[in-house]
Amino acid sequence: MKLLVPVKRVIDYNVKPRVKADNSGVETAGVKMSMNPFDEIAVEEAVRLKEKGVATEIVVVSVGAAQAADTLRTAMAMGADRAILVQAEEAPEPLAVAKILRALVEREQPRLVLMGKQAIDDDMNATGQMLAGLLGWGQGTFASKIEAGGDALSVTREVDGGLETISLVLPAIVTVDLRLNEPRYASLPNIMKARKKPLETIAAAGLGVDVAPRLQTLRVVEPPERKAGIRVGSVAELVNKLRDEARVI
Repeated sequence: MKLLVPVKRVIDYNVKPRVKADNSGVETAGVKMSMNPFDEIAVEEAVRLKEKGVATEIVVVSVGAAQAADTLRTAMAMGADRAILVQAEEAPEPLAVAKILRALVEREQPRLVLMGKQAIDDDMNATGQMLAGLLGWGQGTFASKIEAGGDALSVTREVDGGLETISLVLPAIVTVDLRLNEPRYASLPNIMKARKKPLETIAAAGLGVDVAPRLQTLRVVEPPERKAGIRVGSVAELVNKLRDEARVI
């Protein structure tokens, strides 16, 4: 079974994002970048499925600038077999990414698309669901456990009330959550091997996908600083403040 795993290059989760001086967006120049943590979990799960003999090939794909090749090399150092970089100078919106992935799915014919539930830069949480809709495939979102068996998957997913287990008939889309696994560190020998693994670069236009943005960012600002907390003398005073000042009750 072939797996397709999309990965995204984002600001490293240990770095505090800074707004540009002109408020046009978030500063990325000179900032440490890395693989989106949710996508890293998806790559790890794909590698584990291959180690169990469930998957035969893992293809990782990224949509973005040329620097995303480094992210793909990291995924291959973790165990992916080959990579595809779809170059787009400006970060495409989720719908455009979903259409690009649909084109790659039609070309590569994977049985399973395994991806992070969301990216930590925009928190859209939309690409996986859009891709499932475009392909007409079943989907399991927020997966915390995946079990493969024949032509079906058992996916345990997190919902508001606890856990829900569903069965998906392949081909399918699965988006993963933090509790699914703990990604491995790429060893130095595997990092060296990843340099020799095939990495194909294609243009988004070559897939016949319009990546023109449909949304316009008017202004990006820092969130307001939180006010310091205060002590109250009684439960009655707390209730009054929640009702009259915070207006939450």
